[in-house]
Amino acid sequence: MNLLLFERSSGRLGPDEFARIQATTLLRSFARAPHFRFDGGERDASVPVGRGNRAVASAADGSGSGGDAAAPRVSLWAHQAGVSALALERFDGRILVSGGSDATIKLWDLEQCPNPWRYYTYRPVAVVSRAGSDSAAAGHRFGVTHLSFYPFDSAAFLSCSHDQTLKLWSTERASVSGSFFLGSRVYTHAVSPIASHLLVACGTQHPAVRLVDLRSSAAVQSLVPPGQTGGSAGAVLSVSWSPAYEHVLAAGSADGAVRIWDVRKSNGLVALLDQEDVVGLADGGTTSQLRPPRLAAKAHAGAVNGLTWTDDGAYLVSAGHDRRIRVWDAATGANTLASFGPSIRNSQMGAVTMFVSPLGLTAPGCELLFFPNETEILVMDLHEGSTVARLRGMGPAVASVGTHQGGERAIKNRVTSLAWRGAGGSGGSSGVVMGGSNAAGGLLSGHLDGQIRGWLPELEGADDEGDDDDDGAADISAAKTKKRKALDDAFRSLMGRQVTFS
Repeated sequence: MNLLLFERSSGRLGPDEFARIQATTLLRSFARAPHFRFDGGERDASVPVGRGNRAVASAADGSGSGGDAAAPRVSLWAHQAGVSALALERFDGRILVSGGSDATIKLWDLEQCPNPWRYYTYRPVAVVSRAGSDSAAAGHRFGVTHLSFYPFDSAAFLSCSHDQTLKLWSTERASVSGSFFLGSRVYTHAVSPIASHLLVACGTQHPAVRLVDLRSSAAVQSLVPPGQTGGSAGAVLSVSWSPAYEHVLAAGSADGAVRIWDVRKSNGLVALLDQEDVVGLADGGTTSQLRPPRLAAKAHAGAVNGLTWTDDGAYLVSAGHDRRIRVWDAATGANTLASFGPSIRNSQMGAVTMFVSPLGLTAPGCELLFFPNETEILVMDLHEGSTVARLRGMGPAVASVGTHQGGERAIKNRVTSLAWRGAGGSGGSSGVVMGGSNAAGGLLSGHLDGQIRGWLPELEGADDEGDDDDDGAADISAAKTKKRKALDDAFRSLMGRQVTFS
C-alpha cells in the first residue's frame, strides 16, 4: 500500500488506475462480518428475550457479540423458516428487501447502523405477513422465490412465489400495487435495467417465457420455443435482460438450453447457445445479425438455473446442474471455454443469483464472478476460471427452521441469494458498505438457516480501530496477543537451548 501511495504521489500512477488496483485488492479480500446481525423479530419460545443488542447471538452460527458470558444466548433469524431471496435497491444501497420460505417479506434500512465497525443488529422497518388460504391479505401464500427492485425507481419492487403470482409492491407503504396470476409456479423474474418498456420476464414451470406488461397490467406475450409446444423444453429456471440491447432477453431452461430472444419479433428466438461452438459468428456482428439457431444446441448437460450479464453486456454467464459455469461472448455467441474446475456445486431447483463485479472496479478482462456454491461463496476470475477466494462460515450444514404451521423441520443449509452493495447499487467505483465507506463495496447473502450474513473487504489496519470502545474488537485483539505470546515463547524456548556440536 505504501508503494502504491508513493507511486500515486509521484505521478507515476494515475488516480483511476490507483483506485482500480486498490478496489481489486479489496475484492479479493472479502471476509465474514459477524458484527452485523439481522433480527426479524421471530423468537424461539423456549429462550428468554430482552437481553439487548449486545447479548444476542446465533446458536446456529456459533458467533457471539461479547457481553455478559452468563446471559442466555438468544437465537436470531431474519426469517425463521429460511431466507429464500434478497434484493437491494441500486441508487443509495439503503433499502434491502428479503423474502422467506414462509412467504413473508421484510424491508430493512441499512443506514440504521451508526458505526460500521461496531456490533449492530438490524431490525425490519416493515413486514408483510403470509396470506392464509382464507385471507384477503396482500402477501404471498407460499415461499418467495425471487425479489428485485424496479431498476429506475427504488419506490417499487417485485416479488414472485410458488403461489403462481408476480406482485408489484410500493416500497414506502409495503403494500401491493399490482398482482398477476400466471397459472404456473414462478421461479424467477427480470426487469430490463435500460429499457423504456415495462416488460417483466418471468420463468415458470411452463416452457414458455411469460412477459408481463406493467403498463397494461396484463401478461401480453409468451416466448414459446419452436417445436416445444408440448412442454418438452421443461421449466424456465432463469431469465436475464441484456444491459446493452433493451429488447434482448436470455432464458435458461430445464432441458439445458440457453435461448436468446428478441421480444420485438413475432418468432422471437434469435439464437441457441451451443457448448460445442467455440467460434460463433465469423463476422462478429450484433445479436440482430445472428445466424438461424441450431435447434439441437445445448448450453449445458443439465438444467440451466443461473444467468447473468457483465455490466457492459459483452459477456453472458450461465450455470447449470451439470456443475459447470460457462462464459459466452455476447457478440458472437461463442463459448469462451473459461474453465472453473470441478468444485462447482449447483443442484437447487430455482434461480441462482450469481453476479459479476461492477464495471470499473477491476481492470478490463479481470472481472470477478461471485457464485453461491451451496455452502460457500466462490469468488472466481471470470475469464480464467481460477478461484480467488472461498467465503465460508455459513453456520451448520443442517439447520432446524420453523414452519408457518408452528412446527420445525431440519433442512440442509445453503446460500440462496446474494446482493451487492455499492454506491449506485451494482455500478460505480465507490461504495457504501452497511453504514461505512469502502472503495470496493460489500456483500450480503441469504441462507436457508434463516440468517442474512454480511461480508466486507479486510482493510489494512482495521483490526486496531475501535479497540477502546468495542468489546468484540478487544476480544479479537486479545486473541491475537495470545497467539503472538505463544509464538514468542516457542521462539525463546528454542533460542535458549544450548546446542553442542561434536
